[in-house]
Amino acid sequence: MERYWNKEIETMSREDMKKLQDERLVAQVKHVYENVEYYRNLMDEKGVKPEDIKSTEDLHKLPFLTKADLRDAYPYGLLAKPLSECVRIQSTSGTTGRRVVAFYTQHDIDLWEDCCARAITAVGGTNEDVCQVCYGYGLFTGGPGLNGGSHKVGCLTLPMSSGNTERQIQFMRDLGSTILCCTPSYASYIGETLHDMGYTTDDIKLKAGIFGAEPWTEEMRKSIEKSLGIKAYDIYGLTETSGPGVSFECSEQTGMHINEDHFIPEIINPETGEVLPDGEVGELVFTSITKEAFPLLRYRTRDLCVLSRKKCSCGRTLIKMSKPMGRSDDMLIIRGVNVFPSQIETVLIEQGYAPNYLIEVDRVNHSDTLDISVEMNPEQSEDGLKENEKSLAEAVKKMLGISPRVHLVQPKSITRSEGKAVRVIDRRKLHD
Repeated sequence: MERYWNKEIETMSREDMKKLQDERLVAQVKHVYENVEYYRNLMDEKGVKPEDIKSTEDLHKLPFLTKADLRDAYPYGLLAKPLSECVRIQSTSGTTGRRVVAFYTQHDIDLWEDCCARAITAVGGTNEDVCQVCYGYGLFTGGPGLNGGSHKVGCLTLPMSSGNTERQIQFMRDLGSTILCCTPSYASYIGETLHDMGYTTDDIKLKAGIFGAEPWTEEMRKSIEKSLGIKAYDIYGLTETSGPGVSFECSEQTGMHINEDHFIPEIINPETGEVLPDGEVGELVFTSITKEAFPLLRYRTRDLCVLSRKKCSCGRTLIKMSKPMGRSDDMLIIRGVNVFPSQIETVLIEQGYAPNYLIEVDRVNHSDTLDISVEMNPEQSEDGLKENEKSLAEAVKKMLGISPRVHLVQPKSITRSEGKAVRVIDRRKLHD
């Protein structure tokens, strides 16, 4: 039987949800206009006043916010509450330029943890469960978000953070962990290490995993489910909007329900900014309608996905977003072809390889090169190495339309990540 954390909200009629969103949006726009000079200037430039926003139908009138805006306004430029009312910051793992810092009132944290509690309950979590949280803690939102959600549900919570994988497995076995929360690449590594230590899925009690913070494919889901003997569920979030729990998967595992009472989603054409109808692929945009300290209106996520209102067997009426298909800013253009790392991962898993790979793009004599290093399976021998590389290269070419150089390397020779996996190195940027 499907369980809900907040049944009234999660199964609310479309009409009632729309009414709730309208009320919250109108109040939020007024709050932001009055308290955030940076956004007020953007609205004034566009000739929009708070009284012009009467319902979600008027959302398109508001200006977008981008990560560049967040960096320009760093650190306090988008703060909508006095610092005396803020109790925490979280920050992105930004690799270039200024980090993005998000602020939280205690109320913001309570609502965020409530969203994470919905995700844990949707995978079957109750106060009888042992929830092992292996997302990073500290500034990264993964650990604190799921930790708080787990407490709300009443699970025994193991705040492990990432790393020290043999100790993770020891605690998992000794304390009977039933729910695992981490990045999909780390879940894959835990499964690999479990078997290397001589254990099988019979030696652990895991039943479900909540994995997010990086793109992963359906093929990788099946691989993790097999290696850990669990059902693997997706979770989505951004530091900018709170953290994990913006949306979550249910028992149907066909996309993530967005917590629409807190976040209004739109899909836009990333080139023109035009709002697209449900069912079309485009860039995901979120408006936070309950955040107090750091409320972002029409924030461009750069994630490409599809929204669907198709009826869900779990009974939730919350709109669904597909697993992100990539990011408009992560997409590689190689020899004029749009390439997403997830496409390459799909080919590797279909060909029987583990999702341990590294994509390297470079430019030689004004021409793009694509090199893919893939770990051999432990049972594979060096015999026939060239033939295997060739057949894998052909499979990738069939998917992408361009020829890569494939290098099969020794098992475990590609550095494992205990946080977000680094899958792509684009050296062309170093030359440009």
